[in-house]
Amino acid sequence: MATATPPAPPTTAAARAIDAVKVYGSGDTAVRALDGVTVEFPMARYTGIMGPSGSGKSTLMHCVAGLDDLTSGEVWIGDTEVGSLSDKARTLLRRKQIGFVFQSYNLIPTLTAAENISLPLRLAGDKPEEGWLDNVIATVGLGDRLGHRPSELSGGQQQRVAVARALASQPAIIFADEPTGNLDSRAGAEILEFMRRAVDELTQTIVMVTHDPNAASYSDKVLFLADGRIVDEMAEPSADRVLDRMKRFGD
Repeated sequence: MATATPPAPPTTAAARAIDAVKVYGSGDTAVRALDGVTVEFPMARYTGIMGPSGSGKSTLMHCVAGLDDLTSGEVWIGDTEVGSLSDKARTLLRRKQIGFVFQSYNLIPTLTAAENISLPLRLAGDKPEEGWLDNVIATVGLGDRLGHRPSELSGGQQQRVAVARALASQPAIIFADEPTGNLDSRAGAEILEFMRRAVDELTQTIVMVTHDPNAASYSDKVLFLADGRIVDEMAEPSADRVLDRMKRFGD
């Protein structure tokens, strides 16, 4: 007698991958970008992902965020298995549950800072929880620049708008791909401190891909990837400890 598959148990993870495999190409030219990765990203925590070029760190982030499909394995956002969703359902999941911060800001040049921040909510036809958007704007520290367009803002200010935009819809998780890559050290530190505050004060969940040991030091834990596998992790990282670990990839 056939029995129904029981529902997945509730999880305290904002996102997770189970035996995630991603292969590009086929035959002799196939590249195994992810090679059986199982990982959880806890709620209200800041996780860094590091590794040498080609280690699979961006592929892992893109697959967990539902931007790319796994070859095999599972990806979950909360209690939703992403691979089973239709394209439309996946788009809605990304719009409502996931925030993105990229190296290139991706702001709309004709919109003000305030309009860019609220854009995902407007696209979804939603309104923010009362007081939430005010809290985000206060945390981002750009109250006097909200009427300015991106061209009137510094790179650091533009990236703060991008992080605030990611926070505006209260997503389950934010994925940040080299968010300080285009910024000088001072502006980069401002963004990293803001993201740290978003976790500590707004209970946001952030997963950040970075090559910078100093950026990684702002996270609660760093995962190290090599050849498509998680090879190490470090709790309470410091820039020096992360740099020492990264040097060992050349061994």
